[in-house]
Amino acid sequence: MLLTVVSLVVVLGVLISVHEFGHFIVAKTVGVQVLRFSLGFGRPLIAWRRGETEYWIAWIPLGGYVKMAGLEDEGMAGELEGGKSSVPIDPARSFDQQPLWARMAVIVAGVTMNVVLAFAIYAGLGAIMGQPRLATTRVDSVYVDQLPASAHNLALLQPGDQIVRINGDTIRTWDDVASHFLSGPTDVRIEIAGRAEPVVVSLPVSGDARIKALAGLAPLIPPRLGVVNPGHPAAKAGLKPRDMVLRAGGDTVTSWNQLLHKIWYSPGKPLPLTISRRGEILQLTVVPEATTETDTSSVRPHIYGLIGAYQDPPILRQRVSLGTALADGIRMTGAQIASVAGVVKRLVIGKASPQEVGGPILIAQMSGQAAQLGLDAFLVFVAAMSISLAVLNLLPIPVLDGGHLMFLIAEGIRRKPLSAQLRLRLTQAGMLVVLAIMVLAISNDVLRFFR
Repeated sequence: MLLTVVSLVVVLGVLISVHEFGHFIVAKTVGVQVLRFSLGFGRPLIAWRRGETEYWIAWIPLGGYVKMAGLEDEGMAGELEGGKSSVPIDPARSFDQQPLWARMAVIVAGVTMNVVLAFAIYAGLGAIMGQPRLATTRVDSVYVDQLPASAHNLALLQPGDQIVRINGDTIRTWDDVASHFLSGPTDVRIEIAGRAEPVVVSLPVSGDARIKALAGLAPLIPPRLGVVNPGHPAAKAGLKPRDMVLRAGGDTVTSWNQLLHKIWYSPGKPLPLTISRRGEILQLTVVPEATTETDTSSVRPHIYGLIGAYQDPPILRQRVSLGTALADGIRMTGAQIASVAGVVKRLVIGKASPQEVGGPILIAQMSGQAAQLGLDAFLVFVAAMSISLAVLNLLPIPVLDGGHLMFLIAEGIRRKPLSAQLRLRLTQAGMLVVLAIMVLAISNDVLRFFR
């Protein structure tokens, strides 16, 4: 519990501070008078003043704000932000008196800083700790029916076989296996520990055959749990991160793939599990949720079981050049933006359930689990949450940055600002929308305990 609370404080503290610092520093740079910088909403727990700016740590830790001259009185929103500032206002330095480009820069600075933070984490982990690699070279299974004709010799591989060399190069991770399969000479010579004769397959220089050959091999990953989604069958059964599954349905399981098949073929049925947790053997029962498979190419059955838990694969990090780390940081940041935007889109068009929306309790639970999995997993979680905050803040809802940006875009098109009365009404409506979303999120958090 203590780890969960500390993790939540760190995550929210870092994300809110970085976001609001973006608004703060750009506002100062373009000449806007900053009246207050607050972490949290409502009245202050701690307050001090330096120069013309009040600094608060407020009692509702669900966000933060930068109160600027010209935006200090926003009705309901103003009350949530602790009311008017006591700092004298310089009308010439109010937000509305600044050029349109400067105001836009101030508004987008918060989400920009969140994106920069995520990039810095992704790139920094790669540059300092190295890129993550799947630390196994053992084969779990071979999907013979998926292999191209030229790679059928891969069917000679047996579960548990350890690949030690490919074309004379020592293999230390599954990423090394992938690299040799996807590029290199036509003949792929695979040496297996304990076998005198190698397995040789012939693949074209490039093309789908190489991809299919690699996809036909499943690496052996231990059946150890990573993140467990709150409110899902795994969490309700009492499963926790780092649990190692020893038996499922009475059968010994030695790989994640074997565990998946046990879960897939037990939809809606009690599945007894024997797990090892910090040296203690426990007996638990999980009831996988019945789910319909819509991908006709999937190896899962049409109706399969799902427990809401992810794997915790063995990972080692390999050092890479700074350029590679920066490029990977850009790629991972872009992929995370696309992922979060996709989730928002599915919610808006009704393809995702509103019950999946989470609030501070879910964030606390997930941050605590990420912390249990190690520093790098926790930092990756912070990066993902930073991107989520950026994307959600760009939604065109008044009160959020995206709503303010819409006001400015409308001003640019009309060549004059929207009236103060219209902005106030839209802001109040936006506040109601945001409050409704918060109520939904917190309600979902609470209801997860009773599902």
